[in-house]
Amino acid sequence: MKITSRNARFQQWAALLDNRAKRQRTGEFIVQGVRPISAAVRNDWNIKALLYDDHSAPSAWAREMLDTVPAVRVAMSAELMHELGGKTDDAPELLAVAELPPDDLARLPAGPGMLTVVVDRPASPGNLGTLIRSADAFGASGVIVTGHAADVYDPRAVRATTGSLFSLPVVRMPSHRPVLDWVAATRAGGVGVRLVGTDEHGGLDVTGVDFTRPTLLLVGNETAGLSAAWREACDQLASIPMLGTASSLNAAMAASIALYESARQRITAWA
Repeated sequence: MKITSRNARFQQWAALLDNRAKRQRTGEFIVQGVRPISAAVRNDWNIKALLYDDHSAPSAWAREMLDTVPAVRVAMSAELMHELGGKTDDAPELLAVAELPPDDLARLPAGPGMLTVVVDRPASPGNLGTLIRSADAFGASGVIVTGHAADVYDPRAVRATTGSLFSLPVVRMPSHRPVLDWVAATRAGGVGVRLVGTDEHGGLDVTGVDFTRPTLLLVGNETAGLSAAWREACDQLASIPMLGTASSLNAAMAASIALYESARQRITAWA
């Protein structure tokens, strides 16, 4: 296929960049960048189309993608590719249109080694993407995003994950209720998962949390913190000790510190 103008198909893809409802309705989102596209292919995500600049010779990486990925190939001008690339620098040589996975909690591992991060109403796509990247780096088994939140499939979030979105399950839930039902079912199945919330006024130092147990690590909104419902559901509220004048941390940074502590404990205990 070749697209030479801003026709209906091009406009549909362009809408995926900043229209969450359109992404949800079509079940598609744009993947930008070498690492995210490679990660999506490596982890067997359904790539529906590969868009490429037909006025320049592809790199070895782009040629391999075009030759091996089972997807519709669409040639475009550099100008059109630049519009879909989401950046102000040169036009990307390759973009992918991927299928949205189901928001199903069954995608999340729920065994004795589970470490699931729950992000409550994150407002910033960049922070959400960074948090997903940290969850992947420090061995979390999945991420749940609850409430009215930034979209996981916003291009800014996808780019910030640098490919980690495609390496671990990330599920969106409308509220805390289905997650707590899932927790109850997991406990009924014999997995004693504990809910640990991060809070600047938490009574327990994060280093005192036993992260070797099955854990849901809860991280609140950047401004308001955890909702009252999530705070009530927590078995423990943990804080991060700080020595300077700052009273709180960026949500993604706080989660990263707690995740590092969990990785440290698990590496030590399971070595």
